Amino acid sequence: MLLLALLAACAAPPPPPPAPPPERATFSETGIASWYGPHHQGRLTANGERFDQRDFTAANRNLPFDTVLRVTNLDNGRSVKVRVNDRGPYVKGRILDLSAAAATALGMRKDGIAHVRLEIFASDQPRSRTAGAPAVPR
Repeated sequence: MLLLALLAACAAPPPPPPAPPPERATFSETGIASWYGPHHQGRLTANGERFDQRDFTAANRNLPFDTVLRVTNLDNGRSVKVRVNDRGPYVKGRILDLSAAAATALGMRKDGIAHVRLEIFASDQPRSRTAGAPAVPR
């Protein structure tokens, strides 16, 4: 009987390895975001693509184009990922302009502005042809 118990214990698979710790943001900033949409639909953005208010995109004055941001509405906890494809906002005190789709997902479209946190995570960034790490503003 003891031999059977020992054999059964040896046959059990080892426990799974612990989950890796959550990824830390390589950049974080808080401030006021606004949104833009219908008036700009179809116009060229600063990176040369056509603006589509249904895409999850954003305008920022300093971050490199194609930077992927996690934007969190600090008033309701909702988060979305957006890609920087334009420059702005040009209103003093604002750090980001969001597409209408992103603003809707964040629950800020009615108010027009929201207090947000921007975060960059290395795993979300597109691979550069010349460097492996995402560009982080200085």
